[in-house]
Amino acid sequence: MVFSSTTFIFIFLPVTLLLVWLAPPRVKNYSVLFFSLVFYAWGEPLYILLLLLSSLVNYASAFIIHRRGMMTVNIVFNLGLLALFKYAAFIVDTLNSAAVISIAVPAIPLPIGISFYTFQALSYVIDVHRGHVDVQRRFDHFLLYLAFFPQLIAGPIVRYSDIREQLPHRKMSFEETAAGLSRFTMGLAKKLLLANPMAVVVDRLYEVEPFSFFGSWLIAIAYVFQIYYDFSGYSDMAIGLGRMFGFRFKENFDKPLAAFSVRDFWRRWHISLTTWFREYVYYPLGGNRAGRGRTIRNQLIIFLLTGLWHGAAWNFVLWGLWHWFFLSIERLILRSRRWPKIAGHVYTLSVVIFGFVLFRAPSLTAALSHMRAMLMPWYSSVPVAAAIQEVATPLFWIAMAVCVVASIRWTPDIRVHDKLRWGWVALLWICCLLNLSASTYNPFIYFRF
Repeated sequence: MVFSSTTFIFIFLPVTLLLVWLAPPRVKNYSVLFFSLVFYAWGEPLYILLLLLSSLVNYASAFIIHRRGMMTVNIVFNLGLLALFKYAAFIVDTLNSAAVISIAVPAIPLPIGISFYTFQALSYVIDVHRGHVDVQRRFDHFLLYLAFFPQLIAGPIVRYSDIREQLPHRKMSFEETAAGLSRFTMGLAKKLLLANPMAVVVDRLYEVEPFSFFGSWLIAIAYVFQIYYDFSGYSDMAIGLGRMFGFRFKENFDKPLAAFSVRDFWRRWHISLTTWFREYVYYPLGGNRAGRGRTIRNQLIIFLLTGLWHGAAWNFVLWGLWHWFFLSIERLILRSRRWPKIAGHVYTLSVVIFGFVLFRAPSLTAALSHMRAMLMPWYSSVPVAAAIQEVATPLFWIAMAVCVVASIRWTPDIRVHDKLRWGWVALLWICCLLNLSASTYNPFIYFRF
């Protein structure tokens, strides 16, 4: 079940919200927890057992985490789950290719959300071990922290320390619910009205070969908008849903396409993941306190892990290394902070756009072919031109223009009267419902991570 489905919008959400509202205060958490487990079981009836196992092990581990070796055991358990379900096939396939051996590649389905709830569990146990938070003695509170449905499937990655006081003490109100509904609608509009039109064009053009210069740039730019509005839209919906139920989550995106350096981009893109790696990997390795060489080494480790976190394929590893390379160049040579803003912006967008070619292409060979075409203005292709005419409708170009405008950081922020704002939200809601009734294309990119 996805947030942008009719089942969720017209059945699951209103029923859940109504029953939680009507529930007595002492059972509200149980009500939210019950519906969160139903939400997960809807798409993963078997793997809910894996979620419960992870919850039980990490809940119990926190009580004995200060015993010798327990932190290592817990990390091995959590990362072992990821290795088994997410990376086993990748590891075996790599060994087969490197050693010229033949091991059967395991076909293990990837449990939805395992990357997100595993990182949340790890952050909790590590923070308990460090003494930053107290042990959560109530299992129902800990399970709700891991399994709360808005952020369970595709984040943002919520640290226990950020919501520990909200678990027992939050309050639901009409004002917070209305604000959450407004934020949810904005995220839904990003997904349905901006990301989906980009996705249709990207998917269709990747079916056509050879690449052309114009077609390759169109795919690359459209995909950057697709993944940004898809994932930031999901994060907006998760933040809005959390607010409806009395939870306040931190922001996960801050206009990353308006960044003026790659370093600035990573301060604004998938903030919860960047923060997690910084707090639990980068700083323990020494951060930037041990000299330039070790800083670059630490960043290399972080971006290798970032690439692997996104997917078990060499494309993702190279995507992480691509960003690490330009971060290192910025630190050593470029000094992009001193550039004119427009130059920094063009440079950053170029790095991001080329990088996401590695991220999206079905294979490394296809990615290199795509990137080569982007550098060859004389490349043309009749099949690509025909495909562009087929799928790049006027509505697509309007959506593309809106994507550009909406990605800009406006100064000062545009403020509107409440009545006008709610009129805008109502209009977006109607447009989203019309889109849902007319379209069957509705996947979320980050569900597979």
